[in-house]
Amino acid sequence: MPQLLVVHHSPSRSLETLLEQVVAGAHDEDVQAQTAVEVVVRPALEASAEEVLAADGYLLGTSANFGYMSGALKHFFDSTFLAVGGALDPDGAPADGSGATSGRPYGLWLHGRYDLTGAQRSVQSIVGALGWRQGYDVVGVLGAVDDPALESAYALGATIAALLTDG
Repeated sequence: MPQLLVVHHSPSRSLETLLEQVVAGAHDEDVQAQTAVEVVVRPALEASAEEVLAADGYLLGTSANFGYMSGALKHFFDSTFLAVGGALDPDGAPADGSGATSGRPYGLWLHGRYDLTGAQRSVQSIVGALGWRQGYDVVGVLGAVDDPALESAYALGATIAALLTDG
């Protein structure tokens, strides 16, 4: 059974609401009818390298804090990066990954009050070094979480789960 790992930092009601929609989308009846996908949800401070290695795809959620991803999601990457096949160039910058998790699909959702650009760029830089491939548009929400944001979060979860049924 394919496994989808959802790693998130959801310190606000807005992020909890987006997480709930992403997970609901991953459990979508039509997707699950194709091939059952096991959905494992972990707070970023609890997710392990073993869980990353065991998963076939990933959903990542974070707040945008001062132009960067949350400290919790950064800790997740710091504690798992090398163990799951992340690659660095000779200068210590992320390099294109070709490790154990390379090629696996991921999706990303973010929430912030002012700007999401730096947070999105920081996550995509790291997942690029892991060799993960983006499976759906980034769901970025500024301010209030409205109905279109909820629909996008649901579609994100459903799409990444559906990508796991193709293999």
